[in-house]
Amino acid sequence: MADDTTPAPEGANGAENIEEAAQPTTDERLAQSAREVAEAKDRVLRTLAEMENLRRRTEREIADAKSYSVASFARDMLTVADNLKRAIAAVPAEARSADPALSNLMDGVEATERSLEQTLTRYGVRPIDAKGQKFDPAQHQAMYEVELPDQPSGMVAEVVQGGYVIGERVLRPAMVAVSKGGPKAPPVAEGDKGGGN
Repeated sequence: MADDTTPAPEGANGAENIEEAAQPTTDERLAQSAREVAEAKDRVLRTLAEMENLRRRTEREIADAKSYSVASFARDMLTVADNLKRAIAAVPAEARSADPALSNLMDGVEATERSLEQTLTRYGVRPIDAKGQKFDPAQHQAMYEVELPDQPSGMVAEVVQGGYVIGERVLRPAMVAVSKGGPKAPPVAEGDKGGGN
């Protein structure tokens, strides 16, 4: 009878033991998988948050582009509106009543000026209501001071050239004369900034 209990060659059991020791246990593999899942979940959540921020920023930029895309063109059109107002103011009422042709011409100029103002309003361009308001350097540009003892200091006494806003932005500040010499102007409340009609 042959002996089935032949000893294994030297070192064979040692190699198996080393391989088994190098293999992670089930618990270690589960822990590693849980870490990988948590990292992947964190990356997904961060990517979703970045995408949401990008979506909001893009919506805001599109809204701004729609609101303010005509700003440069509107600023140029304000010069045309100013010239039309100057043309209307340059012709005295007596001259208009004396000459029917001049009267008809001025009626056309006034209609053109009104049409331009309506078009600017349709695109969000509004005049700044400056006269009688407290001077606000964000909306007004002081041209000179006027000595008015009956009016508080720091108030807009006169508008030299009208200012305009588009949306919430100043398109062109109102050029104004500021009163001095009277009592101090009352402080302006935050919501009472006098922009537009």
